[in-house]
Amino acid sequence: MRRIVWAIGIFLFLALLSSQTESVAVMSMDMGSEWVKIAIVKPGVPMEIVLNKESRRKTPVAIALKENERLFGENALGMAVKNPKVTFRYFQDLLGKRADNPQVEAFESRFPEYQLVKDEQRGTVLFKLSDELLYSPEELLAMMLNYSRSLAEEFAEQVIKDVVITVPAFFNQAERRAVLHSAQLAGLKVLQLINDNTAVALNYGVFRRKDINSTAQNIMFYDMGSRSTVCTIVTYQTIKTKDSGIQPQLQIRGVGFDRTLGGLEIDKRLRDHLAKLFNEQKKAKKDVRENQRAMGKLLKEANRVKTILSANNDHTAQIEGLMDDIDFKAKVTRQELEDLCADLFNRVPAPVLQALASAEMSMDEIEQVILVGGATRVPKVQELLIKAVGKEELGKNINADEAAAMGAVYQAAALSKAFKVKPFVVRDASTFPIQVEFTREVEEENLSKNLKHNKRILFQRLAPYPQRKVITFNRYTDDFEFNINYGDLSFLGPDDLKVFGSVNLTTVKLNGVGESFQKRSDYESKGIKAHFNMDESGILTLDRVEAVFETAVEEKPEQESTLTKLGNTISSLFGGGGSVSENKENATDTVQEEDEVPNESTKEEDQEPTEPSGEKLDRETGTEKQEGGKETEKTETQEEKEKPESGKQEDAKAPEAEPKQPAVPKKQKVVDDIGVVQTVNDIPVFLEEDIKRASKKLQELTERDVQKHEREKSANSLEAFIFETQDKLDQEEYTKVSTKEQRNEISAKLSQTSTWLEDEGYGATTKELKEKLSELKKLCKSLFFKVEERRKWPDRLVALDSLLNHSSIFLKSARMIPEDDQIFTDVELGTLEKVITDTWTWKNETLAEQAKLPLTEKPVLLSKDIELKIGALDREVQYLLNKAKFSKPKPKKKNNTTKSDSAGKNTTEDEKIVPPKEESTEESPRDPEPGKEPPTEKIDIPELGGSEAADSTSQNPSEKPEETQKTEL
Repeated sequence: MRRIVWAIGIFLFLALLSSQTESVAVMSMDMGSEWVKIAIVKPGVPMEIVLNKESRRKTPVAIALKENERLFGENALGMAVKNPKVTFRYFQDLLGKRADNPQVEAFESRFPEYQLVKDEQRGTVLFKLSDELLYSPEELLAMMLNYSRSLAEEFAEQVIKDVVITVPAFFNQAERRAVLHSAQLAGLKVLQLINDNTAVALNYGVFRRKDINSTAQNIMFYDMGSRSTVCTIVTYQTIKTKDSGIQPQLQIRGVGFDRTLGGLEIDKRLRDHLAKLFNEQKKAKKDVRENQRAMGKLLKEANRVKTILSANNDHTAQIEGLMDDIDFKAKVTRQELEDLCADLFNRVPAPVLQALASAEMSMDEIEQVILVGGATRVPKVQELLIKAVGKEELGKNINADEAAAMGAVYQAAALSKAFKVKPFVVRDASTFPIQVEFTREVEEENLSKNLKHNKRILFQRLAPYPQRKVITFNRYTDDFEFNINYGDLSFLGPDDLKVFGSVNLTTVKLNGVGESFQKRSDYESKGIKAHFNMDESGILTLDRVEAVFETAVEEKPEQESTLTKLGNTISSLFGGGGSVSENKENATDTVQEEDEVPNESTKEEDQEPTEPSGEKLDRETGTEKQEGGKETEKTETQEEKEKPESGKQEDAKAPEAEPKQPAVPKKQKVVDDIGVVQTVNDIPVFLEEDIKRASKKLQELTERDVQKHEREKSANSLEAFIFETQDKLDQEEYTKVSTKEQRNEISAKLSQTSTWLEDEGYGATTKELKEKLSELKKLCKSLFFKVEERRKWPDRLVALDSLLNHSSIFLKSARMIPEDDQIFTDVELGTLEKVITDTWTWKNETLAEQAKLPLTEKPVLLSKDIELKIGALDREVQYLLNKAKFSKPKPKKKNNTTKSDSAGKNTTEDEKIVPPKEESTEESPRDPEPGKEPPTEKIDIPELGGSEAADSTSQNPSEKPEETQKTEL
């Protein structure tokens, strides 16, 4: 049995090890509205921001789709000025939005250059370039994700597929699913969708781990980016976890946001102001606002002027050839910009108030306010924010641009199996409440029957996740349906509610309930249980629906089979000590379907962090909540709670005077799976055939880009070879080794290919370009070879001469060793002598033969032959050197000549008083010089116990595992 268990364990370990060796690097993508920041973690690189092809730390989120090419980043922005219709930006605003959403209408008004059409199948929008070229926002985002992945792979020099992607905290279920669909189209494995405010908070906490203790610290993060503003209140403190002991934790306590307050709105106001100034100059006959290219230039200039005005009181905006070859120049002051955006700046405090209200806190409880996002650099924003929070100063001690990317990549490393990071508990919060609604027939007091609409909260606002919930329907015996909808959204304004979209998520129809009740008519019903899961990405799913029954059975002694023992042993080894049912029900909470809605737990109860092992009792449902939002459903019957452990007698220890308690009957639990049909009500999900079709379309675009890149690379290589070779034909080292006829032939071929490249090369395929280059290289091969050989001769010959001289000196010294101390055999010395002699002979003969040849002929002295001779001679010398290094000198022979008795006696006495170390010749690695005593060598290796052990270890390094490990580290 043990052999089987260990075999399975080894197999699982090897499978895990092999899966990690393929690709161990992970990455994060902070996909903002205007910029994407990418970070990676790989062996040897803890956390680092990826540099793009322009060596910049952030890349514009822009895609240009021309007829035969696709551009990204800076190149796409350059195309936006020339042809704004084919350059797509800010398309994330349309993710998870129906065509009639107010945000779609606002997008069209902001960017009139785009043509949006309705997707009749899903009700969303499509970007239309032509009748054949239609792209959804998900496909455009997939293109950007794939391009970002290519940048990360080039930077990491390996394939990367595991990623953590940041999303705004206010993204609802439809928007989050859209991001996951995009990642699926890009071929990425999403470890988690992390809210960008949570990623920023994690980055802040990781680098201040030592400052976090058991006392709660409340930090506010104010993040104003290009398109939106989010204010977050985070609580940091240490908690006790089951697996890792005391660890730091961050908990999202409050969130406030404004979807449309950001730097882009400021840029647009300034752009319109510059357009008005240009029209007032009356230099152009047309209105500049009707020219899309000119408005694109003005938007770019407005962004530049806004940045400069953040540090200066005034600046001059200027554009050469804005429209009709007319230049534009106008002075703008900071006060003018603030007046233009007065209504926008008045909205700055609102997210702060929302965050405080949702967290039920006051500013007195907030220790620090930290700025995040590029738009917070505007002085007016900081001025109004200081007034709103009542602080003397604002925190600027994190990287406003890269904090989210760095926090997300830390989470990616924590989720990856290839890295081990210090634990940091993250308790994210659901921004919007979710509830279950259903209608049930009830009987009134007058015996009339009416329909009653019931609502049960699944996840409250700011409920922590990941978390599982179970709702139990106790009063249904036949098939029924229920709806999953958003809860109370009254904290959103009217405009936000319209942009939010559908509040109805899913309609769930259950099939097989009545059949199950008929089949289990003799059983006691425990209700219909629906199991919900909100995962790490904030996505809600309905895992399964079960009909649960119980019946009393006769208790029999259980006999555990061999297979069950094996399963329990494997579970204890690899999955912890929990049972299968416990693992399946892990992290669940129970919500009973009753007439009265139970009282909701207070905020204080949800925030208690100091219960043993990170657990606490939920007073609403009577369940134990575990660390990280995980919960375990408690037993529902009193009989189960009082059930004795198997194999024990209930009355074994009962006093004789007390009456014997009746035995509690054992309950058998039976579970029937119920069929589920789900209808998505907000945004229809992509069908399998839609995903395949979109993936194929994107793959074709990627292959086209690769082919285009290969063709451009081949054309550039051919053109560079032609120019470089034409220049080389006039250089002295090439003219010396070639005839005029040979150079004329090469020059004519180069000119012919150059003409072909200019006339027909633009339409040539990659294969044709490579063939042309191959022909030229074949023609020039002999010339280049002769020049290259002559370049290598000097260094190679100097190395050979040096080795010959040193080898000869070594051979002469070896032959002078006395016979008694000689460690080399005659065969070894003779072999070395022969190699030296043969090498001298080969060198002299080859140099003489080479001197007789004309310079234009192929040389007989080849650099590779010189290297072979050097290698052969070096091997012989190294062999003898290694032998001398590891050999032990022979013991000294005693003098056998006859001496007088007195002399012999004195010699004997002298030998007795000589210390053993001086007498032994094995301590010294080499023979002492004549006339000198052998030095006493100090060996500081106490664990080996002497020089003999040290010598033997040198000959066999494998006998010193500890020192080997130290060397590797």
